[in-house]
Amino acid sequence: MRVRVKICGITRPEDAIAAAKCGADAIGLVFYGPSPRNVALQQAAEIADALPPFITKVGLFVDPSEAHVWDVLDQVPIDVIQFHGDESVDHCERFDRPYIKAIRMKSAVDIRELVSQYESAQGILLDTYVEGVPGGTGQTFDWSSIPKLDVPMILAGGLTPSNVADAIARTQPYAVDVSGGVESEKGKKNPELIEAFVRSVGAVN
Repeated sequence: MRVRVKICGITRPEDAIAAAKCGADAIGLVFYGPSPRNVALQQAAEIADALPPFITKVGLFVDPSEAHVWDVLDQVPIDVIQFHGDESVDHCERFDRPYIKAIRMKSAVDIRELVSQYESAQGILLDTYVEGVPGGTGQTFDWSSIPKLDVPMILAGGLTPSNVADAIARTQPYAVDVSGGVESEKGKKNPELIEAFVRSVGAVN
């Protein structure tokens, strides 16, 4: 099965268009104030409007209030919600959208047990654990620590054009998720790096 590609942390319409032209399946819009890739609602709506058809728009939140999520959904055409904090299953299920639950690969955490709590999730995203940082660390984790899961697994954390093929070969994910690995600087994507990343994934496919 073809490994899908999500380019996360899009902050400019031109970056979203570049991702689509290079063959990305999804883009991520970050709605988390402390992130350098956070987008305002109007900014996010402009990015979404610039996209061609059939590109999934994912909205990323970290422990958001219910009001904040609804405010975004009312103004931006989000297809899938990505919860990247410590949200409960009940909270994830409130918004009439498919959702992805991110899990940071912290040692001593029973990943299978945690995944089983989110049976309603459309997929599980595995990311690097860094204390106090919910994501976007630019660091990989030990891929051999990933257990076999019965849900679509999305691999994130420190992926780049040079390591993504090896990551796919070793973990067999449903999809890969990249942000910093295709940037010129935080929040600004590099079209050449996006193209190289998608090409590396395609070579494995």
